Amino acid sequence: MTELNNIRMLTRYKAWANKIIYETVASLPADEATKERPTRFKNMVHTLNHIYVIDHIFQAHLEGRKHDYQARNTPTHPPLEQLWQSVQVLDNWYVELSDKLTADALGEMINFHFVDGGAGRMTRAQMILHVVNHGTYHRGFVGDMLYQVPVIPPATDLPVFLRDVPQN
Repeated sequence: MTELNNIRMLTRYKAWANKIIYETVASLPADEATKERPTRFKNMVHTLNHIYVIDHIFQAHLEGRKHDYQARNTPTHPPLEQLWQSVQVLDNWYVELSDKLTADALGEMINFHFVDGGAGRMTRAQMILHVVNHGTYHRGFVGDMLYQVPVIPPATDLPVFLRDVPQN
């Protein structure tokens, strides 16, 4: 499988995994998604918001434009339903981008600045791989919080996606 095919598969995996985790969090009893817990971002929705913020920042990097974020998360988060709508738009953007990119474009180096002011330089492929991997990492935090409810988190592993979602 080529790098381009992998990137296309991974952006679809990311959208699929987000859908499953958002459906699970939305099905929780009232206030469980925003209940404060002993974790980095304090609750499930704020953790999901962090994933969205990073995805949005890297969208700006991939488009070669500035963004308005001053940190890797916002002080507050929108309601889960509103966040989910925004995430779906961004997930679709990543899928559409992966469908339009060429192998040469994937290898293009992009210079950018991290929100802490440090300089960064990554290829388009590395940026997309980062947002996929980053989302997987933090959905794992949400999975841990689901166990605290207690709810068994859904399987959002790549092999499950490959088994359950027909690949072109």
